[in-house]
Amino acid sequence: MVGADAAGMSAAHQALRTARARGRDLEVVALESSTHTSYSACGIPYWMAGDVGSGDDLVARTPEQHRALGVDLRMRHEVTALDLERRRVEVHDHEAGTTGHIDFDELMLATGAERILPEWSRSPSGEPLPGVLPVKTLDDGAAWRRLLGGRPGRAIVVGGGYIGVEAAETFARRGLPTALVTRGAEPMSGTLVPAIAAAARRGLEELGVEVVTRSEVLALGRGDDGTRVACVDGTEYRADVVAVGVGVRPRVGLATAAGLPVGGERAHGALVPDDRQRVADGVWAAGDCCSVEDRLLREHWFVPLGTHANKAGRVAGENIGGGTRRFPGSVGTAILRSGDVELARTGLMPMWAHASGLETADAILESTTASGYMPEASPITVWVLGEKGTGRLLGAQIAGGPGAGKRIDVLATALFTGMTADEVAYLDLAYAPPFSPTWDPVQIACRKLAERL
Repeated sequence: MVGADAAGMSAAHQALRTARARGRDLEVVALESSTHTSYSACGIPYWMAGDVGSGDDLVARTPEQHRALGVDLRMRHEVTALDLERRRVEVHDHEAGTTGHIDFDELMLATGAERILPEWSRSPSGEPLPGVLPVKTLDDGAAWRRLLGGRPGRAIVVGGGYIGVEAAETFARRGLPTALVTRGAEPMSGTLVPAIAAAARRGLEELGVEVVTRSEVLALGRGDDGTRVACVDGTEYRADVVAVGVGVRPRVGLATAAGLPVGGERAHGALVPDDRQRVADGVWAAGDCCSVEDRLLREHWFVPLGTHANKAGRVAGENIGGGTRRFPGSVGTAILRSGDVELARTGLMPMWAHASGLETADAILESTTASGYMPEASPITVWVLGEKGTGRLLGAQIAGGPGAGKRIDVLATALFTGMTADEVAYLDLAYAPPFSPTWDPVQIACRKLAERL
């Protein structure tokens, strides 16, 4: 196992369980280049904010717990080369300072994704400048806790994606005047339609975040007062700390050097496994180094989420152990919070559907999360997209107050199973006034969409 986080360790333990169930002996060696394993990267912004008391709380299993369950886990061991013909990996032990080889019968690649650092954010050695950090690893989280403990005066967040929105929310909740800079027309505009993305901006602005759109940081310097000075399209923004959240790329250098193929534009150059997570004979892969098949378009897309990493890792592990599990694909479901606004999405954006030759219609609904006369009722916006002719639901997005976001799971299930908008409109969903109007907003939106389809 090359990599010992979500995908790698899910695969390791499932391979052992499956092998034992079939009466097989299996030795699993997991090699991890860092000092951490099996932790929730998604929880780092909430650790930074103080919602989580310690980085240890984000660790699902320690190295000692993995070893107690039968995995030969070797931390600070970096795989530097793959020899697929001779079935061996070259490994550098950072603690001992030695390099050696390990032979294998089956190889699992779970190398994850690497952060993207703009040139202006890096020192000549390639490392982030002081006070300039991504939000990706536990080490990043610990560094941010130290920085925020020093009570910085102002923050800049660069990037309007999931990490950027969460980082801006974190800084604002900690009382820092914060500016978020994004190239998009709105935060999250790459994956949210305008009406829903506008709600992301509204949630941040209600927290006091200055949202700077259609802009990017061109340079970063240091002012006379010691603060960082970011040049944003000719305007200077001063800050003590800068969070970089401009995305990640699949870490596939080892794989490509060994001759393994990667995907194209939509796969972002990630590995493209089959539905058993196999990329070559006896070579498996899962997690953020891989693309995931979209169930709607039957194409591979780069969707780096912990949910996919855990499930695909489990599939790979079962097959390595002798089973026959297949990964069913994804519909691109995600959820986040922007201040008091919950945001969620699943399925296609209109531009993606049109690029694939699908003729579509959409509908949008403004409603409330509970019956309007209840004190719990808060606004909710539901947007849905469908295919003309077939009536098939193709995508959905939600923005609203408490209780809005997780409604996306109903629509994600409908997409996963190929339901039409009309079928969703007549689902038997739970109702009581504190939880929903008589017709749930997702059903009314789908009813409107069905009429247009």
